[in-house]
Amino acid sequence: MISRIMKRFALSQEGAKGLVRAIAACTAADIVLMFPVGLLYFLVSDFMEGAVPENHYMFYGVGIVAALLLIFLSEFWKYNATYFSTYRESGACRIRLAEKLRRLPLSFFGKKDLADLTNTMLGDVATTEQMFSHYVPQFYGSIISTCLIAVSLLFYDWRLALAALWVLPVALLIVGLSKKAQNYFSRKQNMAQIAVQDGVQECLETVRDLKSNNAEKEYLDGLFKKIDNLESRHMKSELGIAMFVVPAQMIMKLGIATVALVGSMLLINSTLSLITFFMFMLVVSRIYEPMSFSLQNLAAMNSLKINIDRMNEIENFKEQDGKKEFKPKGYDITFENVGFAYNSDETVLKNVSFTAKQGEVTALIGPSGGGKSTAAKLAARFWDADIGTITIGGVDVRAVDPEQLLTAFSIVFQDVTLFNNTVMENIRIGRKNATDEEVMQAARFANCEEFVEKLPEKWNSNIGENGSSLSGGERQRISIARAFLKDAPIILLDEATASLDVENETAIQSALSRLIKDKTVLLIAHRMRTVSGADKVVVLSDGTVAEQGQPSNLLEQNGIYSKMVKLQTESQRWTIG
Repeated sequence: MISRIMKRFALSQEGAKGLVRAIAACTAADIVLMFPVGLLYFLVSDFMEGAVPENHYMFYGVGIVAALLLIFLSEFWKYNATYFSTYRESGACRIRLAEKLRRLPLSFFGKKDLADLTNTMLGDVATTEQMFSHYVPQFYGSIISTCLIAVSLLFYDWRLALAALWVLPVALLIVGLSKKAQNYFSRKQNMAQIAVQDGVQECLETVRDLKSNNAEKEYLDGLFKKIDNLESRHMKSELGIAMFVVPAQMIMKLGIATVALVGSMLLINSTLSLITFFMFMLVVSRIYEPMSFSLQNLAAMNSLKINIDRMNEIENFKEQDGKKEFKPKGYDITFENVGFAYNSDETVLKNVSFTAKQGEVTALIGPSGGGKSTAAKLAARFWDADIGTITIGGVDVRAVDPEQLLTAFSIVFQDVTLFNNTVMENIRIGRKNATDEEVMQAARFANCEEFVEKLPEKWNSNIGENGSSLSGGERQRISIARAFLKDAPIILLDEATASLDVENETAIQSALSRLIKDKTVLLIAHRMRTVSGADKVVVLSDGTVAEQGQPSNLLEQNGIYSKMVKLQTESQRWTIG
């Protein structure tokens, strides 16, 4: 049962056990609330017989105290079992999803929208948290408690029991049949919400470009339409739920009328005692209360499947796995007939073969979209090749755990990612146990000291979200400092000096020459002056290896490399006017 609950509600084993305890607590709380009804029944019986016997006063006094104590204990248990247990599971769920995302290949993120993933991590988990603290246990608890009370009523008087209970399955059936419609409304509402989140995020990220192009008003008009659509979807969703819940609740109220009608007929025929009739009227006034609330819960629970399916999509996505040990014989990177496509109809690499040797700089160049960055990222196993093999020191990268494999890589991307923290801690990402002196030494290699010393708090200066207080070149140098600090045997540089001026680029290239000794360097660059010092050049064009060899030899072949060098040489002579 626990495993079925885990799968059905995307819960951990402890979360599933907690849900069972919460249902039991809600059931007990509903049943305990019937105790005062029983006391009132006995009290009315005594009054109808003429007077309350003196020895019954003690019974009623103790009964009232016991009922209050039981209600307190059951509500206390219910509160702890529903809220506290759910909040613990909610926190564990977010951590579990985050850990799962950490182990997923980048191919997963390429197919998912960032706002959609954020909505799953925050919105869907928050929705399920509310469901499991306020709705799900109470719904199942009310069902179980109502069934237990119904059985006792059937034994007491089956005629009035049927008159009281016939409305329950009808009401549940009406709300249950609304599941398809509610899922439709929930999906539309969710899509509208993601569209708004996408729009807001895009607006914040591109506000500079919008302002510079006087496009703010036009963009905001489109965003306001998305917000209006979300508001409309919320109202339609609520109306869609009300269309089923309100009729179901109205039908349930008929139970009181049918008990009164049937009871009156039985009283007239003298086949029912007045006290029994009174007792049934008391019970039906109480039995419908949790069920009425549960009908609203059921309507909300019907839409819960969409949130759970989105969470399960992350949980069930196949992880990249492999051996935890990585012991290559050297660090030569070899591509053998590698083919890769992000989508089935979008081939990026075809039959790519080359070797980047340890102790050498191998430059990947070629026209934009030729597959340079893709090839480098396949080597680091950000994705897995569809065809062929990529080996490091003779070890197939697909056989190695991605996190273990990446310990052999120092990577500098063209798009730098920095954190809202100090300069020191941003560089220390390269090696978390590095001393302050080691961090500063790596920063000096990357020419960071020049601008860091000018900051208000120097190395302890906070650089803002994604390094917003720094220039593009300064951000790039911090990223390069991380690579220096990590000091891994393989260095992957994807346009690492693209944001640097000539002076800093020369200085960093000089520092790189010290760093790359006895290491495998895979360099992606468009500047031919950066490539000219490489030991080997691999030209990728249209996803295939068009040329490869030493720069001097490729110049003589008068091919793509030679043409790119000539074009850049001519562009450097270009002047305005």
